[in-house]
Amino acid sequence: MKLTFHGASREVTGSCFLVETEGLRFLVDCGMFQGGKAADLRNRQFPRFDPESIDFVLLTHAHIDHSGLLPRLVILGFRGPVYCTRATADLLGVLLPDSGFIQEKEAEWANYDKRKKRGALKTETAPLYTVAQAKETLRRLKTVRYGETVTPDERVRVIYRDAGHILGSAILEVWVEEAGKRTKLVFSGDLGMPGRPVVNDPTPVGEADYLVVESTYGNRLHKTLEATVEELVHAVNDTLERKRGNVVIPAFAVGRTQEIIYLLTDLIRQGRIPGRTAIFVDSPMARAATEITLRHEKTLDEESRELLDWTRGNGDNGPYIRFTESVEDSMALNKITEGAIIISASGMCDAGRVKHHLKFNLPRKECTVIIAGFQAAGTLGRKLVDRMRTVRIFRETITVRADIYTLGGLSAHADRDALDAWLAHFARPPRKTFVVHGEEDTAVGYGEHLQEELGWAAEVPVEGASYELTPGGARPLGLQR
Repeated sequence: MKLTFHGASREVTGSCFLVETEGLRFLVDCGMFQGGKAADLRNRQFPRFDPESIDFVLLTHAHIDHSGLLPRLVILGFRGPVYCTRATADLLGVLLPDSGFIQEKEAEWANYDKRKKRGALKTETAPLYTVAQAKETLRRLKTVRYGETVTPDERVRVIYRDAGHILGSAILEVWVEEAGKRTKLVFSGDLGMPGRPVVNDPTPVGEADYLVVESTYGNRLHKTLEATVEELVHAVNDTLERKRGNVVIPAFAVGRTQEIIYLLTDLIRQGRIPGRTAIFVDSPMARAATEITLRHEKTLDEESRELLDWTRGNGDNGPYIRFTESVEDSMALNKITEGAIIISASGMCDAGRVKHHLKFNLPRKECTVIIAGFQAAGTLGRKLVDRMRTVRIFRETITVRADIYTLGGLSAHADRDALDAWLAHFARPPRKTFVVHGEEDTAVGYGEHLQEELGWAAEVPVEGASYELTPGGARPLGLQR
């Protein structure tokens, strides 16, 4: 059996792992690389294997860095099924077409720039994939339930467990039979932080022969949720009450937006922020994702279900939350100079409507931007976190005068201690633990932590690294190019 790492290797995006055994080849995740021009080039070079040879895909969750190259895979010849939870399938119905729309628009911009510089074009930039191609990909989805045993092949058995990361996210327990012997692989996907609102805590797993674990925050501890909420209350009240400005919150449409709505609503119910606060959710995708979340109410944690009962149909007692309907509605928000909380995508500020709100509010010292999620290197959001005093938005130089808050305690990813606590459920160390989905220093550091503190055999693969998985351990096979 062979395991090859085609993404999320010493970096956070592009999750894609290839398992091969006795004429069988399948992928775990097929994610897009994100963060600047280099990522776009890598997406266009994907994949470094034959898509027609892939029998099926096991998808951990709907985030684009785990699912965003599925349409590319189909375009290039993949004809098999993609297994995921029902909630993930519903979210992909929104996320993948939206990603296709972004690809089309970015291609239009690239061709416009070429014409502006050189006149007539000899060759046009084609989108990575289109909306239509993204929708065609959705036909390949096969849904599974948490705890259900799935057999995509007679030699493979899979169980999906709740990862507590976003709606529908999963840990994969995968048993593969080869030469009469069964090997258990576990893929953590993205593990959630225990005790967070909306989703449940990650499900414990008791054993694995080989483990692939994420390490996004493997080098740090998050603030407690209580401390994070205090900082959120201060940021909102200081901006709306003292400075008389607006609060802009770039938020991932799936997961983070719903969590922030929950927190703000709960704070209004407690009287900790003004009940008259106007909350605008300016993202068609976030609206759709919120509606999907409500349809899957039974999968939410108990506190979230209780809060939903308060917010539904309670007239003046409920919070003022408005989801924008049109581009005109979105543009109208830029005329509001104070008193508004604007939640908008994308979460890393590199696309979508939030760029317009940042353009209008970043130069105003009475305003505040709250960064509430991980910001990959090279993104606009990372530049704000790094306190750059000027940024480029829509080809304009924007001076940053607004206050910037980074709320470390709202992450949908487990921190180091939470990762360790999840690993503590294993009855024995796996033969090898592969540390992925973390920036290089973080992933390497967490790998060293596993070896030195826990005594586990750990490896931090580079992109293209391939390993033979044997009963005696993992044998490096070099790089697959």
